[in-house]
Formats: sequence, C-alpha cells, structure tokens
Amino acid sequence: MANIKSAEKRIERSAKERNRNRAQRSRMRGAVREIRQAVAEGDQAKAEQLLPETLSLVDVTARKKVIHPNAAARTKSRITRAVTQMKA
Repeated sequence: MANIKSAEKRIERSAKERNRNRAQRSRMRGAVREIRQAVAEGDQAKAEQLLPETLSLVDVTARKKVIHPNAAARTKSRITRAVTQMKA
C-alpha cells in the first residue's frame, strides 16, 4: 500500500476510473453483441433499429478514450456493413 498521500489518492482515483471504463466497455460490447446476434438470426428490423444507438455507444466509448479510435472505426464499419448486407 502507498505511504504517500498523493499516491493513495491516485490509487483511489485509478480504481474509480477503471470501474467506469469497464462499465462503459461492457455496455458497448453488449450492444455490439446484440446487433450481431440480430444479424445472425436474420432479424433485419431489429438490426436496423439497434444500429444508430450502437454506433453512438461505440463513438462515446472511443471519445472517452476507453477504446482506441481505430478500434471504434473498425467495429462501426463491420456492424454497418453486416446490417447493410442484410438488405441486399
């Protein structure tokens, strides 16, 4: 355990940030999993309905530096392409 007061504060702050980041990442992953499941089941209406909110969640997660911006772009591209291919 840290002996210096600022180090103790930093440990507490890091723990709070880690929990916040984990919650945000988990929420995003759940949304992505849900839309991928809808695509796999062939439920086009549900996939199209989930797409905007999922893309928004991915953007927010990247903006808050929880995930890398390139990872966000890749995820958005893949799910958008999957939903678009359902129409064709």
